[in-house]
Amino acid sequence: MDVGGTSVRAGVVDERGSLLDTARVGTPSEENALEDAIAGVVEDLRNRHEVAAVGLAVAGFVTRDRRSVMFAPHLAWRDAPVADRIAKRVGLPVTLEHDVNSAVVGEHRFGAARGAKVAALVALGTGIGAGLLLDGEIYRGAYGVAPELGHLTMVPGGRACPCGKYGCWERYCSGTALAATAVELLARYPGRSTVLSREIAGDPGSVTGRRVAGAARDGDPIALRAMAELAKWLGEGLALVADVFDPEIIVIGGGVSESAPLFLDEAREHYAGAITGARYRPLARIRTAHLGDDTAIVGAAALAVDAAKVPGAEVGVTG
Repeated sequence: MDVGGTSVRAGVVDERGSLLDTARVGTPSEENALEDAIAGVVEDLRNRHEVAAVGLAVAGFVTRDRRSVMFAPHLAWRDAPVADRIAKRVGLPVTLEHDVNSAVVGEHRFGAARGAKVAALVALGTGIGAGLLLDGEIYRGAYGVAPELGHLTMVPGGRACPCGKYGCWERYCSGTALAATAVELLARYPGRSTVLSREIAGDPGSVTGRRVAGAARDGDPIALRAMAELAKWLGEGLALVADVFDPEIIVIGGGVSESAPLFLDEAREHYAGAITGARYRPLARIRTAHLGDDTAIVGAAALAVDAAKVPGAEVGVTG
């Protein structure tokens, strides 16, 4: 399962990484209700499939033993032994993992990063999530919260971030950032936009990253400029990631990656120019996620099978 702040998406995954069945429910705001919802989805899928184990991909901090959620900003859990509680409810082995760690495992086993020794996944959505594999193993850091790449400071004293810092990478390179950049550009260059100006009709709050991407596809000059800004900051940030971790491949996932044709080639150019030792070192391949929105679900399934030592067959995944 992929347990997010808005919905709990689940899939039954086979040993080839294929989804055989799916289910979705809204995410309750209360702890017991959330666990009820997860258990209910598991039982629903078990009525139709033989399920061997459950993997939960969670948007939050997970302990190194993958049994408890320490903190999840959009979920009710705080220092909660989630894996044991869900396992008791459903009678199956349950494994927890950070959602982007699950995603990078999914892409490594079945997608764009298959076979890579060192791989990073950068998920561009409301903010930036990140996952890292070193020698094929998830890197979690000393306390299980690495790598928080979205909160690297890119612009000292820049845009305020909900994390409490200023100038974080995700404030310049995400769906939220794309909308903020477009609003700034609309104020700076009144009359330059056609599509966006008509859509927002004087209400800057109606600008979203998805709307900006759509306007860019229609050739709106402000939207295209905002997309170019996102490409620049993506390239700059990926150069930092490569300087520290030197990955073979960087996979771009998340909802913003659906608009990759509008920015990814330009981001690659910025990355190649900003990396230390440019022109004198191999560059990481930069690809979009092959598994799309299902990446975390597939990765959570694979991790659940690994943890439960279950051979092949089908794996119930919730998260």
